[in-house]
Amino acid sequence: MPQFTPQLIRDMRKALEDVMTRIPREYATAAVKVYLAECILRTAAKGHTNYNELFTAAADQIQTAISLFT
Repeated sequence: MPQFTPQLIRDMRKALEDVMTRIPREYATAAVKVYLAECILRTAAKGHTNYNELFTAAADQIQTAISLFT
């Protein structure tokens, strides 16, 4: 299991919070949030650890998440 620094954890949390603001309120469910958090975690585990990469990884999956969980 990868070890994440406190700063990386903050960046991952911020990326998730920011990407959730792009989702219409009626689709912003817990399941969508978990799915996008998993996208961010997988991205970080692959070594892509800057905020922009984390945010983009989740943002690119918004439509997929909405279609899967709503």
